[in-house]
Amino acid sequence: MGMKMKLKPVVELGVAEAYAILVNHFGEDRLPPLEAVENEDWGRDLLLSRFEEHTAAELADAGLCLIEEEGFA
Repeated sequence: MGMKMKLKPVVELGVAEAYAILVNHFGEDRLPPLEAVENEDWGRDLLLSRFEEHTAAELADAGLCLIEEEGFA
């Protein structure tokens, strides 16, 4: 009986958490320093756009998804 792990939508991540995942899990090296993005309106959008560059399988490997999956309670 395989239980599906609930994936966390990237929009629920805080800026620092998203930044850390992008750098540490995905090896992202095209981001400005965290201090430059964490208090800017464009910073969150930039981080979210980087997640969109990854496949659903890559995101799932990190416990993430782009949007909330229907049918999970």
